[in-house]
Amino acid sequence: MLVKRSNNRLDILAIVVLLVVVSLVTRLGYLQVVKGEYYGSLADGNRIRLIPVMAPRGLFYDRNGILVVSNRPGFTVSLLPITGPVPDEVIHKLAGILNIQPNDIYAKVNQQNGSFEPIRVKSDVGPDIVTKIEERKNELPGVVIEIQPIRSYVNNELAAHIFGYVSEINEAELEKLKPEGYKAGDVIGKFGLEKVYDKALRGKDGGGQVEVDVTGRPVQILGKKEPLPGNNLVLTIDYRIQKAAELAIDEQLKYLQTKTEYVNAKAAAVVVMNPKTGEILAMVSRPAFNPNLFSGGISTKDWKALNENPNHPMDNKVISGEYPPGSTFKIITGVAALELGKVTPEEKILDTGKHWIIPKGNAMGEALGLINFQEALSKSDNVYFYEMGNRLGIDNLEKYARMFGLGTTTGIKLPGEMEGLVANRRYKEKVYEEDWYLSETFDAAIGQGFQLATPLQMALVMGEIANGGYRYRPYLVSKLTAPNGTVLQTFGPEETGRIKISEKTLKLVRDSLREVAAEGGTAGEVFANFPIAIAGKTGTAENPHGSDHGWFVCYGPFEDPSIVVAVIVEQGGFGSSSAVPIAKKILEAAFNINQTSNIDTGAKVYKPQTAL
Repeated sequence: MLVKRSNNRLDILAIVVLLVVVSLVTRLGYLQVVKGEYYGSLADGNRIRLIPVMAPRGLFYDRNGILVVSNRPGFTVSLLPITGPVPDEVIHKLAGILNIQPNDIYAKVNQQNGSFEPIRVKSDVGPDIVTKIEERKNELPGVVIEIQPIRSYVNNELAAHIFGYVSEINEAELEKLKPEGYKAGDVIGKFGLEKVYDKALRGKDGGGQVEVDVTGRPVQILGKKEPLPGNNLVLTIDYRIQKAAELAIDEQLKYLQTKTEYVNAKAAAVVVMNPKTGEILAMVSRPAFNPNLFSGGISTKDWKALNENPNHPMDNKVISGEYPPGSTFKIITGVAALELGKVTPEEKILDTGKHWIIPKGNAMGEALGLINFQEALSKSDNVYFYEMGNRLGIDNLEKYARMFGLGTTTGIKLPGEMEGLVANRRYKEKVYEEDWYLSETFDAAIGQGFQLATPLQMALVMGEIANGGYRYRPYLVSKLTAPNGTVLQTFGPEETGRIKISEKTLKLVRDSLREVAAEGGTAGEVFANFPIAIAGKTGTAENPHGSDHGWFVCYGPFEDPSIVVAVIVEQGGFGSSSAVPIAKKILEAAFNINQTSNIDTGAKVYKPQTAL
């Protein structure tokens, strides 16, 4: 009886064991056969990581196809947090090799928020750093050297304020742009066209499958998806004119600082534009900066030097510099007086050196006697235009200044453009809580006092005279193209305003401006024998912080204008001696006059691509 009961228990136990074994075998078979591929991929995930490969940014070309912004290969030091958090020991050793603070690396690690993507610690390192890391790679698990495209500005400072620069995305930018697909470690446009067209330029990153060992060190690349380069920009600028403008400014500033009393003439701005389209042919701001400094992460020393420069090299003075327009504003005052019938072309006004109501006079106490409109504008007579301000009143001066586009941005697609200021009663009442005085109208009529304008705004004013009253939005990009050259988008003239000027007034103003650059005019000494007929206006703007600023705005050829040039030299003194010589050299390059060098691109006289 006992033996039988024991046999039953053994039978039950055997059945249980058999069921367990069958269950285990079944489960093992299920895992290996049915779910084998799934769990195999999970296992590979413990030793394989997808590493993004940065796409090269799109290229920049000038209007003639000359490459001005490109990419070059560079070494980037990155961390791969594959097996867990990056050890403190590794971070401190790497910081020592890279000569940076460990906290800088920790900040980048924290920015990743636990993702397994590479943490790009430092870009564009030299071969000495690469050698040191390779020699100590056993001590630096997870530290890798990536070859990444580094932005290259071919001519260093040339057109820096147009192109802008790129740098690694910061926390504030990442928070804003993350919904659009941006991620930690991305290189983005921070300034200029790089910023405006960043999404079109950045391309699509590729990636690679990297196998790592148990310590997190990469072993081999298992697969790779090639990145797609970004789209390219074809610019409106002409490399020849741009280079000539930069050289002309640099030479003139050096001359003023070393050969004249204007030792503080260390800043200037130039813009060259096609008045028939709004195309920007050149844009220069001095002092400038080298955007290549930012591509691999700017050093503290270089950043400090830029920030502490009192002449603000990071500012694009063409669009952000607000200056009293000085006598260049007399163009607007003259148009208003003629159009509103406040003066006739023939009327002569007596200039005794000072105005008879308020004793404001001409520079150097000059007295021109009885003069008409054309004489007054060509010789930039203050007394005559004080009287025009007296007859017009501040409200009419404001009306015509705004008609010409002053007091508002031009709409150029660059960050940092300022509006300037049109002198008016409301502004003074709001800011100073004071009534308007006649003496302030006098100042406004000759571009002083409250009047402020950017060089680009004054280029547009001259452009409106040159083209008959049309205002175009200035633009810098003519085409957006795919990497294979296919045109994706084109950009052309965009009319943003029109001023009604009678043909009689327009002809008189143009003829007067032509006399400025002829013998006896304020720019006549420089342009007396110039083979192309030029119309222009000089200006000298008072500066309470130092010497006066020098202005010159002009266009040419006189009969069929294709170029407008606006120049300002900070603390350069009279525009006739500081700004006019710069404009002359620019026009010589544009029209291939007295050129001993073709400036890399062949002798080519500028002609507008698009006519009205």
